[in-house]
Amino acid sequence: MSSGVGRNSKRTQCDYTLEFKLSVVSLVEQGEFTYKQAQIHYGIQGKSTVLVWLRKYGRLNWSKGGASLDFNKQSPAQKIRCLQKIIHNKENYISLLENRLKQFDQLKDSDGVERI
Repeated sequence: MSSGVGRNSKRTQCDYTLEFKLSVVSLVEQGEFTYKQAQIHYGIQGKSTVLVWLRKYGRLNWSKGGASLDFNKQSPAQKIRCLQKIIHNKENYISLLENRLKQFDQLKDSDGVERI
């Protein structure tokens, strides 16, 4: 009888929320992760799951040949809004990192012991 480990074990399917999928897509399209790095970082099971999300929800062209901006379909105003959103997200990320660094410094200063 099988122990449930190895080839005979059943795979479990994970359901991801739309919010999570859009978040991963956004991080990949902003260059924070490659789609493979996002899969590993978030523990996403399927090898092509993130790529499917990018093709379905992404703003870039994720068809064969890699990602490229499809500027022919965007007006100049849309391009500007897209770039402003990317800048805003990067600024928010920088602010978050600065706050975390301040918290780390406060912990370190409070007892003289570095915590990692």
